[in-house]
Amino acid sequence: MGSFVSISIIIVVIILFLTILFSFVPIGLWITAYFSGVRIGFFTLVGMRFRRVIPSRIVNPLIKATKAGLELGIDKLEAHYLAGGDVNSVVDALIAAQRANIPLEFERAAAIDLAGRNVLEAVQVSVNPKVIETPKVSAVAKDGIEVMVKARVTVRANIERLVGGAGEETIIARVGEGIVTTVGSASSHKEVLENPDKISRTVLEKGLDAGTAFEILSIDIADVDVGRNIGAKLQTDQAEADKRIAQAKAEERRAMAVAREQEMKAEVQAMRAKVVEAEAEVPLALAKALREGKLGVMDYYNMKNILADTNMRDAISKMSRVDEKNNPTNK
Repeated sequence: MGSFVSISIIIVVIILFLTILFSFVPIGLWITAYFSGVRIGFFTLVGMRFRRVIPSRIVNPLIKATKAGLELGIDKLEAHYLAGGDVNSVVDALIAAQRANIPLEFERAAAIDLAGRNVLEAVQVSVNPKVIETPKVSAVAKDGIEVMVKARVTVRANIERLVGGAGEETIIARVGEGIVTTVGSASSHKEVLENPDKISRTVLEKGLDAGTAFEILSIDIADVDVGRNIGAKLQTDQAEADKRIAQAKAEERRAMAVAREQEMKAEVQAMRAKVVEAEAEVPLALAKALREGKLGVMDYYNMKNILADTNMRDAISKMSRVDEKNNPTNK
């Protein structure tokens, strides 16, 4: 009975040991690599586990590279993986470049991958050119008419300039700048409509792909539309601004005139006050003249009669003017 228990324990321990071994050591992957012609040491796979490298991420791309006739060292692949690169994408790019007869070394492909670019897509674009469509670019000809142009730029990836080269956004910006310059130098918008290929020729001659990760093959004008009359709009806006300035100046002059009128009214009131003050001194002067004998009593009564007669005449004239105003037919 005791021997049976001991044998059972030994079997369980063996099974447990094999389970741990097969889970830690990729035996199946080693067998696959062996029969694929890739000679990789068993302890090398174990060492990958200790270096926190997933063996399948290295062995499977290595098998593809070997089958494609590429000679890659496992240390290079593992170093690229530890640097944060995509080993499978790099190997696929090397295979695609070999098939397309494009010179591409592993170090350059790894550098492109670590730079954040899709190296496989770059190789594919190098083989099969890519078309970049620009948004509608608005430009104004010399006659003031707005012209909206949309272009298609055919580019091919430049493997040599993928590291450090500018991307698609720079190509679009430069093409848009070239379109604005070309349309702006045209004497009339009709000239642009008649010869849209002039835009593509002029823009292409500027060497817009300098310093970028692409090589421009062609620039084709896809659409040309006539927009607003910018020149007329600017003239209208200028006329409106001039009108507002003139209105402001007229309002300023009116305000000054109103202020001057108020000043004149104030001066008139001041003069009337002086007249009233002078009239108030007349009785005093008359009284003084009577006391001093310079004015007789009869002279005083004659003066009063003259003043009364004058007041009566003024009253009659005022009544006549009011009557004429109320009854204009009596004229």
